[in-house]
Amino acid sequence: MTTILADGWLITMNPARDVLEAASVCVEKDRIVAIGTRDKLARAHPQAEIVDCGGRIVMPGMVNTHTHLFQTLLKGLGDDMALKEWFSCMTGPSAVHLTTEDAKVAALHGCIESLRSGVTTLVDFNYVHTRPGMAEATIEAFEETGIRGFVCRGFMTCGEAYGVPGVLIETPSQALAGARALIEKQNRTPGRVRAGIAPCMIWTVEEEALRLARQLADETGALLTTHVAETSFEIEEANRRYGRTDTEFLSDISFLGPDVLAVHCVQCRSRDIRVLRHHDVKVSHNPCSNLYLGSGIPPIPEMLASGITVGLGSDGPASSNNHSLFQAMKFAALLQKGAHRDPTILTAEKAIEMATIDGAHAVGLGNEIGSIEPGKKADIIVIDASGPSMTPIHNPVSALVYSALGNEVTDVMVDGRFAMRGGAILGVLDTAISAAAQTHADALARRAGSDRFRRRGWRSVAI
Repeated sequence: MTTILADGWLITMNPARDVLEAASVCVEKDRIVAIGTRDKLARAHPQAEIVDCGGRIVMPGMVNTHTHLFQTLLKGLGDDMALKEWFSCMTGPSAVHLTTEDAKVAALHGCIESLRSGVTTLVDFNYVHTRPGMAEATIEAFEETGIRGFVCRGFMTCGEAYGVPGVLIETPSQALAGARALIEKQNRTPGRVRAGIAPCMIWTVEEEALRLARQLADETGALLTTHVAETSFEIEEANRRYGRTDTEFLSDISFLGPDVLAVHCVQCRSRDIRVLRHHDVKVSHNPCSNLYLGSGIPPIPEMLASGITVGLGSDGPASSNNHSLFQAMKFAALLQKGAHRDPTILTAEKAIEMATIDGAHAVGLGNEIGSIEPGKKADIIVIDASGPSMTPIHNPVSALVYSALGNEVTDVMVDGRFAMRGGAILGVLDTAISAAAQTHADALARRAGSDRFRRRGWRSVAI
């Protein structure tokens, strides 16, 4: 099938960062084959379906480098808590009661929400394995919705003293066997949905498990991701255990490398940044979550100045409350402007790079996705720019980062196929999934006892 997305305002994210007016993109099968005028492409491809994108913005699909899809069912339950309390009092207990059906519904809802806000690639940090089939349920959701991404098999091997429920803790051999099995099944041949490895964080994973994870990544080429320096507690715990920061410790045990996606890095200081750059580690910046949990403001400008690749993430909806990278772009830019009192320190152009081509490089797919160029995969989104929030437009990049609400996406193409068209999700019934998510969320909160956090200090009165 050949499709021409015609006459849009095209944000290419190519090396020159060209922004083209009234430009058209030709897609054949799963690849972008040409960029030009409507007439030129139509003459070259007379059988192509032409989709009129006049007055709309066409850009690469965004890459969400970090989330926890099961937390879709926990939105709003962890408000106004520091991370340690948030995990030990709400997220951990809820995870204990999660079923595979919960995980599937949550992942379907999260994938749909992501597609609707222009995300075509998603990295799920999948650390709940209290029952068989949790990761497989999430993979099924990716396949059914048509989104691209990584389901990274997460694990914790310690941490009960800090509030990690015992049933979430695995032995290193159990955890790595589970990761290996998932990788061997999912990564046997190239595909849209791949498996990765995700040791959780310094205070929940033993050194042996980290070394085994590194070894498995070396053997299989799988993406390796972990939380790094998210709060001061991680730094304190790393210093107590190892006499150095978690970044320094991970370097010393040869865990770090160009295939590692380090999430958060809020508490990283100049020496840690030098360590990350030395190993060519990629960083996932989650500004909304870092603010929601009061974790702090990461030194993103210093990382960028050092040459570190930084992508954007939403984090799980229990600590950011949605999967919108539009919000992440805006917060990423504004946060640094305010913290440094410098409006030039992180621009709209850089924010959109982080959400697209930099995110693609962060997950090892920079040669395949993240920009609109002939030969690349056709992961493309179309945005209706005619609404009052975005108009009038002088600069489409500025409008996307600072003005868009995130609900302006009308069409989403992944691998050359429409996953959403004309505002309608294809392949799954999203209204039914939304209803199911509410049902599952209510039941999970009751089982876990976390429903008591819903209305602290407020009354809900039936009329």
